[in-house]
Amino acid sequence: MNGERMKAVLCKAYGPPESLVVEELESPSPGPGEAVVAVRAASVNFPDVLIIQNKYQVKPPLPFSPGSEVAGVVKAIGEGVNGFKPGDPVMAFTTYGGFAEEVKTDARKLLPLPTGMTFAQAAAFGLTYATSDFGLRDRGDLKAGETLLVLGAAGGVGIAAIEIGKALGARVIACASTDEKLAVCREHGADDTINYATEDLRERIKQLTDGKGVDVVYDPVGGPYTEAALRSLAWRGRLLVVGFAAGEIPKIPLNLTLLKGCSIVGVYWGEFTRREPQRFAAAMRQLGEWFVEGKIKPHISATFPLERAADALTLMADRKVTGKVVLSVG
Repeated sequence: MNGERMKAVLCKAYGPPESLVVEELESPSPGPGEAVVAVRAASVNFPDVLIIQNKYQVKPPLPFSPGSEVAGVVKAIGEGVNGFKPGDPVMAFTTYGGFAEEVKTDARKLLPLPTGMTFAQAAAFGLTYATSDFGLRDRGDLKAGETLLVLGAAGGVGIAAIEIGKALGARVIACASTDEKLAVCREHGADDTINYATEDLRERIKQLTDGKGVDVVYDPVGGPYTEAALRSLAWRGRLLVVGFAAGEIPKIPLNLTLLKGCSIVGVYWGEFTRREPQRFAAAMRQLGEWFVEGKIKPHISATFPLERAADALTLMADRKVTGKVVLSVG
């Protein structure tokens, strides 16, 4: 009990973003193996929308703060923590608790900031880029010269997938629902774009690939586009199942995998970080190098103060976010 106080956004009962409240709580103290981070920026991710409605696979006890990704400065460390000290700039994956002025976390979930990265960029960096990197390099085995199709390409993981695809030497076709979103995709390196609200997805893929199809599909959307994308795969293609932002989990005719000689591959990044920490650390080092080289750069479309976390989450829930939304704290 340290007597210090901090502000936090709290979910006291499951519900929509507007049901969240901002209150003062006692500052956390680190236990063995833990660190307390003074938060400077926290990013908003789709799981934050789900967790406050009890629709996510992780179910923290009420009340809790949403927020799975922060950047800030180490305030205090617990017994047995090596490699970090108070004052160090860090980013951290917290699962929840991040929408607060301070957050306590397992010190193994801290990462140093790459050279030249701001707190806002760091908060917007880890989860989306690490998810897309795990999907494309590890699960999808994307190679230089292959063609990558990105669904929901203007969202956080979508833009990350475009940039990582280009860093790996792939041709990238970005799909989104408005021309404004597709313009952002082109700014981040997309070679070609498809507006799936106004164009026939399969026909346009045929045109763009001379009938060959695409090698890898990165799909964080689900819903009606998954099967069309699967039917557009080339021989030995890979469909990466990342999430279901459309809300509907598609049912797939399995004979398509036989006819295409293709794979449907699950991408569960959170479980990967828990089961394979060394490979995760190596992936984050690669991403940090690409950032320093200028190959990847988070797209932050809006910044809100901590007190307006509900507005930021509403934007995310309404699918109006391009790239990332960040909360500025402290």
